[in-house]
Amino acid sequence: MGQRAFYQQYFYDENVYDLHDGGYKKLAMPAVPEKALAMPSVLQPDRVQGHEAWYTIVAQTGETAILPGKLTQTWGYNASLLGQTLILEDGWHYHVHIENHLPETTTLHWHGLNIPGPITDGGPHAPIMPGEAREIEFTLHQEGAQTDWMHPHPCPNTARQVWQGLAAMVIVTDEHAKNLPIPQEYGVDDLPIILQDRTYHDNQLDYEADYDVDGTLGTVPLVNGTVNGVFKVTTAQLRLRLLNSANRREFRLHFDDGRRFTQIAGDCGFLEQAIDLDRLMLTVPERAEIVVDFSDCQPGDRVQLMSDDAVLCTFEMDEFTKKAQAIPDHLFDVPKWQVDPDSQLQTTVMSGMDDEVLLDGKRFDMTRIDRQQLFRQTVDWEVKNTNDACGGMIHPFHMHGCHFQIISRNGQVPYPNETGFKDTVGVNAGETVRIRVCFDVLGIFMYHCHILEHEDTGMMAQIEVYDPKHPKTYDLKPMHEM
Repeated sequence: MGQRAFYQQYFYDENVYDLHDGGYKKLAMPAVPEKALAMPSVLQPDRVQGHEAWYTIVAQTGETAILPGKLTQTWGYNASLLGQTLILEDGWHYHVHIENHLPETTTLHWHGLNIPGPITDGGPHAPIMPGEAREIEFTLHQEGAQTDWMHPHPCPNTARQVWQGLAAMVIVTDEHAKNLPIPQEYGVDDLPIILQDRTYHDNQLDYEADYDVDGTLGTVPLVNGTVNGVFKVTTAQLRLRLLNSANRREFRLHFDDGRRFTQIAGDCGFLEQAIDLDRLMLTVPERAEIVVDFSDCQPGDRVQLMSDDAVLCTFEMDEFTKKAQAIPDHLFDVPKWQVDPDSQLQTTVMSGMDDEVLLDGKRFDMTRIDRQQLFRQTVDWEVKNTNDACGGMIHPFHMHGCHFQIISRNGQVPYPNETGFKDTVGVNAGETVRIRVCFDVLGIFMYHCHILEHEDTGMMAQIEVYDPKHPKTYDLKPMHEM
């Protein structure tokens, strides 16, 4: 392997980190006993026939032992909190039966999957009433293996339902990924790391008490729903699938001993080239896959994953059963999309803070199609954040139903770990990010700021992806009429 680039910076503009916000809440690990880091089990299919599989997903209430004392009332997918991990094969056809056992209407959004909208994608146009169910099916055609997730997307209650616990990892795999010399044993050396923050009131969640229109923050860090979790390391390397599923918080990740690690993937698949880092910042809901080498450690040694100065979880060394592998420098041939010469540059503007946030000067309307894009046409978008560069905030911009490539930031090259496909980009205050977008599925799709309270406030719009040879019509209604 060659000499890889090594970076010792978070890349984003420090002066607009969330910690400068007047409503910022600092994370701190409470004085509670350590416990084994929860590892979500894998959801098993109801049946499999060839390259076709059937699943049942249940949104449910439950009780979870998060802190000592009273059990916490929580929500989850096929679990009391968060959910079982769904592992999907690219190219397969899936049938999903979704049941709502919650006391209110919800939806199930497949964040990161390129599947048709607005129903299959699971945005606000696909409500499931309490006690009811929905059947969907789709064939999966991604740009490659990746780490995605599922979460609710009802308008305007996404933030509260995620806060209550609805979030689960979705892993997409393919033959290319299976043949790379990287850790691949789920729960042993290939770990989901779901990052969140919450505040507890007598061990219970109280979203209304903690609500912040600029993004609700908690004071207690959780990894996979565990407070003060410890993972016993039995292999010299760990692959960590990092998911920021917080409502607002930016996670600035590093290890307490300053060890370097290798980033191999971003939101929607592998980077073209692996890069070495000693820190990594994730805005909501960015994902990253990193490989950490513990070959220098001895049994009993402990290494802690941190965000800023807060401990998130601990890795405790045991006897290693697997040696470290050399991570290849080149991971994936990322196609270099070329913009369609017949397309027009699209511009979208995120503006405001608090309850004054807008997208393109408007609030979300479920009955309004804000723009259109031709099916399979490659179009450049300029995504602007008009917040003041001194005193503003990062707005993470997310698009449903597609992946995109980051072309530039304020006319300069993207960050070194943005060489792969993305579905979310954190846009610094005062910054314009150019992305290259192509939809290969039809439908109505949301695009929005992914600070959950911002999207619930209306910092969201929708695009119709159309094929003039096969026109479609949509009966778009506000949620209260469905």
